Amino acid sequence: MRATARVSPRFVTVVLLTTVLGVSGVISIGASGRPERVGAARLVLATTTSTENSGLLGALLPPFEERNNVVVDVIAVGTGQALQIGRSGDADVVMVHAPDLERRFVADGYGLERVYFMYNDFVLLGPADDPADASSASDAAGAFARIAQAEAPFISRGDNSGTHVKELEIWNTALGRAAEGSWYREIGQGMGAVITLANEQQAYTVADRGTYLSYIGAVNLPILLEGDPVLFNPYGVIAVDPERHPHVNVELAKALIDHLTSAEGRRIIREYRVQGEQLFFPDRD
Repeated sequence: MRATARVSPRFVTVVLLTTVLGVSGVISIGASGRPERVGAARLVLATTTSTENSGLLGALLPPFEERNNVVVDVIAVGTGQALQIGRSGDADVVMVHAPDLERRFVADGYGLERVYFMYNDFVLLGPADDPADASSASDAAGAFARIAQAEAPFISRGDNSGTHVKELEIWNTALGRAAEGSWYREIGQGMGAVITLANEQQAYTVADRGTYLSYIGAVNLPILLEGDPVLFNPYGVIAVDPERHPHVNVELAKALIDHLTSAEGRRIIREYRVQGEQLFFPDRD
């Protein structure tokens, strides 16, 4: 976890909310180690763990903060949890990657507009010896079917994150139902924890490419399947609707969205790399 920023009373409410709701998993809260600003406004961003774990926010946010004299308080959780924080009015803006859930969030009156601003993809990871021969499959559903047939260990986030939603979609295509059995384990944790555990147990898992690349060299889990169109992973950003929650800072939320979709924001996304690999791609590329 990075250094925690000064916390506003509403930000404390977020922590209490997640406790009351019984939210599982590691919740990263802070200003991503960025310097404090005298007299700065605060903007609360609830975001998926991949944008924080990958280090992208550490590159994207400082120019916006400096230009607007604002500190962005980052709450890094799964997409489902981030949207719930937005529904409760404990964030000004959400940055997530589950389009159906995002559209529902807007349709239900909690968000103003879903703005698609970048993408990467999901990949299937697993042991180098690939006991289920998943790498021989022609698509993700075929690989999942092989894993289920072999009852090979599989680690799932199990947290209603964008990654978990995508994984469930693939299982439904592969099996016509959810995966079940002693070989299948849902842990209710973020992407980094899932990759670490899958590595320790030499199990299969699905990860967003950005977070996986940030773990290169720390784990021995090669990519076994990639490139299936179903693994496309778009990211959206949504300002919380002030008609639902009048206290939110909608003007700064809109300013952040403008930054993410600007030429500068797209350049930062395009140029951000870990170990020489591009992790995310701006929408207009």
